[in-house]
Amino acid sequence: MKLEQLQEFRQLAYECLGKAKDATFELADAVMTTRHISCLGDLALNPLFRRQWSSVYEALQDGRLDREKLMQLYIQQMSEVERPVLAIDHTAWLRPHARTLKERTYEHQPTALPHGIPVGIGRLI
Repeated sequence: MKLEQLQEFRQLAYECLGKAKDATFELADAVMTTRHISCLGDLALNPLFRRQWSSVYEALQDGRLDREKLMQLYIQQMSEVERPVLAIDHTAWLRPHARTLKERTYEHQPTALPHGIPVGIGRLI
């Protein structure tokens, strides 16, 4: 994708965001570029999120995006690619002591856990 195409895409995506556009747009950039997110405060520490940390909550509360228009924009971008690559996060969130976690399952960890067992109780996030 050329720089001009990326800039045009980002501008069109920005226009789909409704209220709190600036904070929501920066929050999206922070989500895509923050390696490990353990809480919303981690997103506020990302250099791409140039607002105060409370703006993270404000963007989530006040942001109203036009989902249909945004989806059409995504589809339009994908149609130009021969073979789209879709990345999905399969991170396991271990919760061994959560007795009532509805989605709790046994999850494989790519690295061994403390006792050498690569499977733990948790859920996919």
